[in-house]
Amino acid sequence: MIVDCAIYRDGRRIPGPGDISDALDLCRLQDDAFVWIGLYEPTEKEFDKVTEEFGLHPLAVEDALNAHQRPKLEVYDDSLFVVLKPVGYDPDSDVVTSGEVMVFIGDSFVVTVRHGEEAPLAAVRSRLEHEPEMLRHGPTAVLYTIADAVVDHYVEVADELGTDLDELEAEVFSPAHGGSRHTASRIYTFKRQVLEFRRATGPLAQPLEQLADTGLLSSGVPFVHGKAQPFFRDVSDHLTRVNEAVEGLDRLVSDVLSAHLAQTSVRQNDDMRKISAWAAMAAVPTMIAGIYGMNFEHMPELTWRWSYPALIAAMAALEVLLYRLFKRRGWL
Repeated sequence: MIVDCAIYRDGRRIPGPGDISDALDLCRLQDDAFVWIGLYEPTEKEFDKVTEEFGLHPLAVEDALNAHQRPKLEVYDDSLFVVLKPVGYDPDSDVVTSGEVMVFIGDSFVVTVRHGEEAPLAAVRSRLEHEPEMLRHGPTAVLYTIADAVVDHYVEVADELGTDLDELEAEVFSPAHGGSRHTASRIYTFKRQVLEFRRATGPLAQPLEQLADTGLLSSGVPFVHGKAQPFFRDVSDHLTRVNEAVEGLDRLVSDVLSAHLAQTSVRQNDDMRKISAWAAMAAVPTMIAGIYGMNFEHMPELTWRWSYPALIAAMAALEVLLYRLFKRRGWL
């Protein structure tokens, strides 16, 4: 559905016709005006009129309707198409969720298509409408502000993931919880969330580098203001730090998993040593009792009056000796 359709002139929102075609014609008659149409999960029928009026490329339209795209930048004859993946993180459930924002930029127009609940663009529109100096740069300002908002939220999510990983690491090395059977599952689940986050941040690096590169802008990326490179370069720098943080999180969670598995292996070895020690201690009296339980007539000390208590004392002495030996070696 169409969330908003607004005309901006000289950095300010102005009244205009409600019809998309008339709004675009009005903006193209004035050099400093453009129309911004925002859509949320449009159907093919709802998007048909927008496609026809703005001359959007059918391949880009297909991507915008179907979603599930990687972050990318594509240049067509009449428009520039950019895909971004905003993310959200719920620290209670430890789940990273992602949405998609598609941005079409062309001659005097911006069309944004949003999928998912992440990164609503109402805040971006409100921010721009309170910054007329920025909005005077036209569609480029819209693209920059959306990218800036998405990447800034990446920074927040990376910080939250880092905090949760610190807690998970403390749990792994805690004597009380390190051996929990659910710990490995939690670590693996966390690693999956980091991977989901990386799928959003990693592929975005190349499109932002293209937008931040003066040579590329002057020769191959149209519909972008010529003085926008420093702004996109700043967003690209922030994204680089996020990607470095994500790589660090991925390495650290792998190390935590390895440490947990090593702890589990050591703990299992300790348990086996204890079981072996107790089994050895149980084997000694069992062996002696077994020998004297056999029905032979001629066995040593069968006729001695103190043979029974002496045998019990000998077994007790052997048990004490074995216990002290295993205890000294750390098996018990």
